[in-house]
Amino acid sequence: MVTSARELLIWLDGRLVPRSQAVVSVYDHGLLYGDGVFEGLRAYGGRVFKLASHLDRLWRSAEAIRLVPPFSREEIAAAMRATLAANDLADAYIRLVITRGVGTLGLHPFKCPRPGCFIVADHIQLYPAELYRDGMKVVVAQRPRIPVQCLDPAIKSLNYLNNILAKIEAIDADVLEAIMLNTEGWVAECTGVNIFVIDDGAVFTPPAKAGVLHGITRQFVMDTLCPSLGIRCEERMMRLPEVLAADEVFLTGTAAEIIGISRICVPASTAPGSGEHVIGSGRVGPISARLEQAFRQRVARDAPED
Repeated sequence: MVTSARELLIWLDGRLVPRSQAVVSVYDHGLLYGDGVFEGLRAYGGRVFKLASHLDRLWRSAEAIRLVPPFSREEIAAAMRATLAANDLADAYIRLVITRGVGTLGLHPFKCPRPGCFIVADHIQLYPAELYRDGMKVVVAQRPRIPVQCLDPAIKSLNYLNNILAKIEAIDADVLEAIMLNTEGWVAECTGVNIFVIDDGAVFTPPAKAGVLHGITRQFVMDTLCPSLGIRCEERMMRLPEVLAADEVFLTGTAAEIIGISRICVPASTAPGSGEHVIGSGRVGPISARLEQAFRQRVARDAPED
């Protein structure tokens, strides 16, 4: 295979191809209807962070939409490592996608004979480095999270339009992230990351019933980082005023990692508490900073793949 030294290689349905040749059919239901599932993973020093947990979630998502992955877990894990190696990447973001596959122009998912699968390994930076140091300003989205009964966010599907519309609100407000409430006014999550608040030294995050994705980094903070630092961490339903009054707020995600929030802007049409609210000192709080440092030290030393 002859390809440009600068052109990424993409793993597509069992083989590595140059990025310019990595194409999906216009009849693929992943493109036509957002019918498919995906995972975003991170590699640190050549180790794929929480690989097993990501594959567990992928399989749960696929089962929920009655999609059978076309490759085994072992084959997909090997393909991710092969994609990293082929692109000479030790530290990278990995996007693993399984589509329903090529089918008819109708919605019928079972007229797609074989699912499609591709893996992209590349660099990613969601937010500027200075925001990790100084804290990030976010806005509260006026668009609510889709109710769990309509589309369970625990299914990490290719249909992200609800999140994208909230993301547009953030961009229109000249910030990079938006807090999303559910239709009952409870705090759920942000457009692509989970949210945590800190009160009196304890860490809290909304539970699944609020309408949140079961974030892998979220779970790592709850199960590993907080206990290692002696910090109490619990799930708790919370209203927006509780977030605005918190000592600290931070966000977690595979691509975002851990980032502190300095200010929250509430639109005038969102009640209560319209206006800009300073969180804590207006900079990254001390517990948020400890958690971010602990995360970076752990993945740099020996990123867990369980």
